[in-house]
Amino acid sequence: MKPPVKHKVKWGIVSTIKAPVRALLEFAAHHLDLGAHRIFIYVDDDNRTGFDILKAHPKLRPVLTDDAYWRGLGMKRRVKHQSRQFENARHAYGRAGDVDWLAHIDVDEFLCPARPLAEQLADLPAACLCARVRPVEALAPVSADQPLYAKACAQDRATRQQQTEALYPDYGAHLNGGFLSHVAGKVLYRTGIPDLKANIHNVFVGSGQNPAQNPGQVELTETELLHCHAKSWEAFLAAFHYRLEKGSYRAELKPNRAPETGGLTLHEMFKPLHKRDGEAGLRHFYEQVCTATPAHLAALEGEGLLRRPALDLAAAVARHFPQAGHDEKAP
Repeated sequence: MKPPVKHKVKWGIVSTIKAPVRALLEFAAHHLDLGAHRIFIYVDDDNRTGFDILKAHPKLRPVLTDDAYWRGLGMKRRVKHQSRQFENARHAYGRAGDVDWLAHIDVDEFLCPARPLAEQLADLPAACLCARVRPVEALAPVSADQPLYAKACAQDRATRQQQTEALYPDYGAHLNGGFLSHVAGKVLYRTGIPDLKANIHNVFVGSGQNPAQNPGQVELTETELLHCHAKSWEAFLAAFHYRLEKGSYRAELKPNRAPETGGLTLHEMFKPLHKRDGEAGLRHFYEQVCTATPAHLAALEGEGLLRRPALDLAAAVARHFPQAGHDEKAP
């Protein structure tokens, strides 16, 4: 007797993006290469060139989030980027009837599965409504011909803290896993679930005051989420002030450890560092924590935290968007 044939799982992505055309295309092309059936891209600025290129692809569903779009949702444009992400993710969920799973990720995040993602999702039990992928953070190359490296972090909090302080003696006490971004990762979640609401790192199901958080969550251990948070010193510096005031270094975020034990938020760490030492202080931090120096790579390897992601964005763009050419580069 033949085993039952599994349903062929289809998955998609939703992302709110304000970025150059090249970055839009790289993000879309990489995930099309992985087998994404549908990608909803909410263009967070008036990037009509990027919108037009994306619109021509049959698997992409770009949306220009102009005033007419927000009026159609019955609201004004949300001031906070995070709030716009929530609203766009909700809008996409209502349009995602042709996929079984949806992932809410950012333009600088790239899924990296060890085997086809559709197969991994097909193996999940029916009670699993969301699957978590853990992040690795890309390291900036020290030369143009250096391959891409990334760092992971331990899931056990005590181990993670011990390793972080050993790897980054000047800053490790205030870093979570040595990451400048989240260590929680992102989730893929089933579509067609009544009263499901996607947040940035979690999903909630239920209409009452106490909705269920991440029902039936399973760790998707064969997939990592490559986060290209600071691809170069120039990119890190260009984004620094925005992130300090409104982004991932903003004051309202929690510290890695309790304040009474000396914990500081990234905002509390970066602001005096910049005030005291200026760009030189930021550069010292960046070179110790974010770059793929031989010493850094060896230290990560010794802790079992070094990754070598396979990412060829130029080739992916050429396959899926040949009309876009190869001259434009994202900053």
